[in-house]
Amino acid sequence: MEVQETRVQTDRIFTIPNVLSMARLAGVPLFLWLILAEYDGWALAVLMLSGVSDYLDGKLARKWNQISSLGRLLDPAADRLYILSTLFGLTWREILPLWLTAALVARELMLLVMVWILRRHGYPPPQVNFLGKAATFNLMYAFPLLLLSDGTGWLAWTGAVFGWAFAGWGTTLYWWAGILYVVQVRRLVKADTTAD
Repeated sequence: MEVQETRVQTDRIFTIPNVLSMARLAGVPLFLWLILAEYDGWALAVLMLSGVSDYLDGKLARKWNQISSLGRLLDPAADRLYILSTLFGLTWREILPLWLTAALVARELMLLVMVWILRRHGYPPPQVNFLGKAATFNLMYAFPLLLLSDGTGWLAWTGAVFGWAFAGWGTTLYWWAGILYVVQVRRLVKADTTAD
């Protein structure tokens, strides 16, 4: 992964990709309430709509040349908030073990520290890389499947098997991407201090 400043084509706020990201963000509290209230079908529907809008906002931003500074903040913020709200809801309902939630939250905290260090040295936050996207993809599949596993019958069993497979891969890739961020931040800071 490289920290690079890509050219921003527009600073308009109300583009279709940004509106999709804003709608996705607005869905986070609704999604969390649905999980906690155990309206699992509706929670899954909101999560699926979030996944579709996540795909569309990036695709449309590139296709219509509407990449913006706001969009580059909203998209990863929505991803992280969905992951955190899902972690909280599924842990609260004892579908996810506390250790898995702690591992994923610890990785997020580590990245916050890395972003803070980068800003102190005048660098922008790191761009999302393929490994990070793959990790998010796996986790976004794992959570609905694990939510399905909170029941009985073959559907719950299948959800548990595939959900835990995606959760294992997602957590591993999430940490791998996080470690690569740390390595990159270390190199940048080292280069910055030797240049002074």
